[in-house]
Amino acid sequence: MSFDYDLFVIGGGSGGVRAARVAAQEGAKVALAEEDRYGGTCVIRGCVPKKLMVFASEYAGMVEDAQAYGWTVHAGGFDWGAFKGKLHTELDRLEMVYRNLLKNSNVETFDQRAKLTDAHTVELDDGSRKTAKHILLAMGGRPVKPDMQGVELAITSNDIFHLDEMPKSILIVGGGYIACEFAGILNGLGVEVTQFYRGAQILRGFDDEARGLVCEEMCQRGVDVHLGTNVLEMREEDGGVWVKATNGTERVFDKVLFATGRAPNTESMGLSEIGVELGRNGQVIVDEYSQTAVPSIYAIGDVTDRMNLTPVAIREGMAFVETVFKGNPTPVDHDLIPTAIFTQPEMGTVGLSEEEARDREPIEVFATSFKPMQQSFAGRAERVLMKLVVSQSSRKVLGCHIVAPGAGEMIQLAGIAVKMGATKEDFDRTVAVHPTMSEEIVTMKTPVRTG
Repeated sequence: MSFDYDLFVIGGGSGGVRAARVAAQEGAKVALAEEDRYGGTCVIRGCVPKKLMVFASEYAGMVEDAQAYGWTVHAGGFDWGAFKGKLHTELDRLEMVYRNLLKNSNVETFDQRAKLTDAHTVELDDGSRKTAKHILLAMGGRPVKPDMQGVELAITSNDIFHLDEMPKSILIVGGGYIACEFAGILNGLGVEVTQFYRGAQILRGFDDEARGLVCEEMCQRGVDVHLGTNVLEMREEDGGVWVKATNGTERVFDKVLFATGRAPNTESMGLSEIGVELGRNGQVIVDEYSQTAVPSIYAIGDVTDRMNLTPVAIREGMAFVETVFKGNPTPVDHDLIPTAIFTQPEMGTVGLSEEEARDREPIEVFATSFKPMQQSFAGRAERVLMKLVVSQSSRKVLGCHIVAPGAGEMIQLAGIAVKMGATKEDFDRTVAVHPTMSEEIVTMKTPVRTG
């Protein structure tokens, strides 16, 4: 059978664009359809604009620190309009980079929504149909709000970057990394931030000691965190949103942000009808090679709800090309992926949490918490955490957890050692870089806990 393309990619995010480009460079005839903006969640409404907002939100503290170090500096008010304009200019530039990467790789693009009609056919919004030997699903995901009365009054993380003005007060509902990151950002930009989370502690799934310190420091910096708390009712009132909470609190906020979950973009795609298996949350079920139940159809990135991180989606896209277009079957490696959470304070993690490791085997825990030199000199009471979780039998470092300024930068490098299977003694043999926070990772000699 003759096809229009060797590969048709649905989704113009980081994973889909990388797979399309690399496949085209291998000589494949490739097309890609994207109904929104090129760059996906990460570039347009996630990692990139969020990190730029993190940078912006940290300058108030830098001014205070500079004064403590003898500098005569004074902070004016934060100009959201000026920042927002520059932010969107940068996002426009990055989107054009993605478009040019595809164009220069000879990938044909369609700025339309696409759905599947059979194992080899894609239908576009204009009614045209394209056939392909292989189809790659890379549609990503989206934030979702709970089904409750008044929820239409709330915004999601997608809306933050488009606000006409900064609110004076905001309620953030949720305890995951997105909720906690925006709590820190908005607090740093001068917004009065309240956060509700129904669980016992924020950042569920991360190391208990690390997430406990993040929560404590967030509170110290001014975020009003309410654990074991959820929203009961919402209604419009006095130009804002009146909220009644499960703990009895009633208050009007300028804005309410729900960061309570995300869902894969698989609705109305025709996937189930042609035999592609979907999970309970709508995610595409794939095997270790990212192949679906339909042999010609593969899926990568957030739409599979495996490990929802941009670099992982890119790796999955590369593995797909190796498998399908290079004749080198390559399973996706989701083991020991370093991760940074851009909360304030920042958190970096790789490997097992103390709790996960303890459930598997006897371990030793090496940890230290202290006030870092730079912040301590400036009169701040903030603390950082350096932590290693070590196997008693193999001596391998099973997990490394850092809560500190620049934790994301540190965990990238620590992740190399952990991925290589470094032992605690390997860490011990490494000479410390002094004076740094990270030197504590190689100078901890006595376990604080065993079990």
